[in-house]
Amino acid sequence: MDHLYELENRSVYILREAYAKIGNLGMLWSMGKDSTVLLWLARKAFFGHVPFPLIHIDTHFKIPEMITYRDRLVRELGLDMVVGANLAALEAKETFPDGKLDRLGCCAALKTQALRQTLDGSGPRVRFDHARGEYLPEKEAQAFQGVIVGVRADEEGSRSKERYFSARDSRSEWKVANQAPEFWNQYKTEFAPGTSVRVHPLLDWTELDIWEYIRAENIPTVSLYYNQGDGKRYRSLGCWPCTAPVESEARNVDEIIEELKVGKFATIAERSGRAQDKDDGGSLETLRRDGYM
Repeated sequence: MDHLYELENRSVYILREAYAKIGNLGMLWSMGKDSTVLLWLARKAFFGHVPFPLIHIDTHFKIPEMITYRDRLVRELGLDMVVGANLAALEAKETFPDGKLDRLGCCAALKTQALRQTLDGSGPRVRFDHARGEYLPEKEAQAFQGVIVGVRADEEGSRSKERYFSARDSRSEWKVANQAPEFWNQYKTEFAPGTSVRVHPLLDWTELDIWEYIRAENIPTVSLYYNQGDGKRYRSLGCWPCTAPVESEARNVDEIIEELKVGKFATIAERSGRAQDKDDGGSLETLRRDGYM
């Protein structure tokens, strides 16, 4: 338990540093377990209030339950929710499910390009209006200078090369070799104009840490993570055409933790069910250098 709260304290510190040092900050929320833990940490860091908007990049191919879960928490917690999408690609059916692109090309269009356009304000964005209870087009959208992301170093190879504060250039491209070193809690938080900053408060967390924190804090998660009686559950959530459930009998958080400690997933990579990872040789680095999450 002490280990979990050491991680929590570090993440809270990074969140507060980001809010203090980076203008027009947002936080990506994919509705998965990691970014939902990040949401809970942000609420802790700012005493129950999240002082920056959450951002969801909607590919329009997410599992419907994820969207239902998103909008329920937005209403219940009073969250400032911004949603962006590459509507031009979707309307032209330039996607993998429509047969126009391979998986990596689809990710580049619906995630990387959509993220870039959402962050710089050049693409369409909608924002949840709590008074009207619906999403409305955002007018005169301003660019986000920084975005908080729930990536973990243990999740896949390219993410292990990240820093807590990671610079992207004006095109959101990641120059891996140009990252500043980070010693102890000394982080580079000042960047040249035009730089887009990614902040990674969960970088040192593991999949097991995430689930143990979910248990300790009683954090609500999407039921897709649990076996509903068919012997399958999702270990990692993404778009339905490219994400497959795993065989598992885990019906609750305790049973998932047991699987990760000594069970069948103790030595199997978390993203083994993500087809686009396999298409990229088992690493997301090709996509991530171009700006993918």
